[in-house]
This record gives sequence, C-alpha cells and structure tokens, in this order.
Amino acid sequence: MKVLFFDYRESEKKYFENNFFQDFEITFYENSLNEKTKLSEKEYNNTDIICVYRSSLLTSDVIKKFKNLRIISTRSLSFNHIDIDYCAKNKISVIHTDQYGEEAIAEYTLCLIIALERKIKQAMLDIRNNTVNPKIYEGKNLKNLTIGIIGCGKVGIKLAKIAHNIGMKTLVSSYKEEPSFDKVCNVTSFDTLLATSDIITLHMPFTTDMYQIIGEEELSKMKDGVIIINTSCVDLIDIHALYRHIKTGKVKAAGLDILDSDFMKKTESRKIGNKTMSSKENKKISSKLIGMPNVIVTPHLAYNTIDSIDYILDITMNSIKDCIKGFNTNRIC
Repeated sequence: MKVLFFDYRESEKKYFENNFFQDFEITFYENSLNEKTKLSEKEYNNTDIICVYRSSLLTSDVIKKFKNLRIISTRSLSFNHIDIDYCAKNKISVIHTDQYGEEAIAEYTLCLIIALERKIKQAMLDIRNNTVNPKIYEGKNLKNLTIGIIGCGKVGIKLAKIAHNIGMKTLVSSYKEEPSFDKVCNVTSFDTLLATSDIITLHMPFTTDMYQIIGEEELSKMKDGVIIINTSCVDLIDIHALYRHIKTGKVKAAGLDILDSDFMKKTESRKIGNKTMSSKENKKISSKLIGMPNVIVTPHLAYNTIDSIDYILDITMNSIKDCIKGFNTNRIC
C-alpha cells in the first residue's frame, strides 16, 4: 500500500531503519501537508494512507485531492488539524495516537512547575542584564502547595503519583475514576479544583466540547497567584483571557508547551466547532506571552524523548495495520 509520511523528523529515521514494513511503500517528507503542498499526479491518484503530525493542516480541500485515500493517521493525541466531518462523510478512516509519553510529559510538567515557582526564567533574564535581586525570586516548597489536575488519563495519573510522592496535596477533576486514584489523589468537582488549587495543569485530549475549557469565567474562580500549566493543546485555554489575568497578577505564572514551531507564522483563521479562532490575533497575544518573565512557552516538547517517539511510531504503524484489517484501534471515524 502506498503511504505518504509527512512531518518526518531526523529522530524517526532510526526507527524505520530498524523496522521493515514489507506491505507498505512509504515515501517520507520532512515538510508538513497543507494547502500549499504540491505533489505529483501519481501521488494524488495512488496514495492509500497519509501519516502526519499536528503541524500539518488537512482541510477538506487538501484531502479531496487524494482520489483513493483510505486512512489518515496522525502521530498525535489531538486531531483538530484534520477535517473529521469530511473524512466521515467520505469513508476515510482517521486514527490517532491514543496515549503516549506519559512519563516524559509528567516529568516535563513537573519541570515547568519548579521553574515557574522558583522564578528561574526571571532570574536568568536578570543575570544577563546584571539586575539580580534575590528577594524577588523567592518561591515555595512544593510539598506545601496543592496541585489540581484536569483530566487524569495515563499522563494525569503519572503526574499525580509524582506529586503525591513529593508531598503535594493532589486534586483531580476527571470524567473517569480508577481505583488507583484513591492512593495518590482526591477526586473533586471542576469548580472546587479551580477555587482551591495553587497549581492547575491540563492533561486531556482536545475535542470541540473542550474548546477553551479555561476561559474568563474559570480564571476568575481561581485563587490569586495561581500557576497554570498546559502541555496538552493550545485550544483548551483562552489565551487572551489568560494574558489579561497574568497582567493583573491573578495568575502568577504560566507554562505553555503548546506552540508548534510554525505556529507564529500562521495568520489564517481556523474554525473549531461553530467558533472561529483567529490565528492572527492569537499570534499577537502569543508574542506578548513569550516576552513575559513569568511565562514559559515551549514548542510542544513535553513528550519529546527518543523513548516516546519510538513508542508513538509503534502505535502508529500497528494502528494502521489494525485499521486495514477492519479493527478500530485508536480510530476516530
């Protein structure tokens, strides 16, 4: 079967050197797939499977160019970069990576929490400018803080265990409960978590129902001086409202691992459900957030370890094989 593999990274090459897929003819592209991509007529006519990362943008106009497309696979948990409605109407299967890199993401989240609570970015900027003032870098021991975890799948429960072992009071708001929750965290309502947590961190897949789950109303309910972490998806937080609350001091700091490397170049609007998100406006706010000493923005690095990448590729290729056989492993539509 003919496969076009986009967003190909140097770190993925070793995996394909060590694993041979005899049933697939794979062509690799380092570039993303979007409306500006130009392929040969043969590729548009004969491709069975497309594999992308979240930096690709598969609108209906992009997808309809492929005349015999059967499967779209995204090497990511989120899938809002793919026109799911068009795929469902045209019987194109979409599969994603259900969970991956839970240890790497949980560890990275803890890294952001420590960096923000101990004001490491501010101290680094000041030492460069020769304006060091130790008094303003004072933080708190983590064991004296309450962490609120919104969404508690594999990543959330891994972070809850780490936080519990440090001695933090750990709250969880999740649509599902597992027996292991009782040992490491307290399940509570969404509103209670917002009102009582010193640190709030998001760990959930994005769906249109979750669009800006943290907005003006939710931010207003939080404690003064709260720290917010998002290692999931940019669309879970209203970054305009977040910026306003950081400016007033209501939010003490934020760690946002949600800007893809090319995000700042985008100016087109995106439709999410029945709402339109202006990338041009988000670009302005993102630039302001990046410049703040109490905000850390990284380009989706939380999962980014060699171990996680190999695991993602294993899931991706096995899910494609299952989809061809008629199974629904990690299938969205």
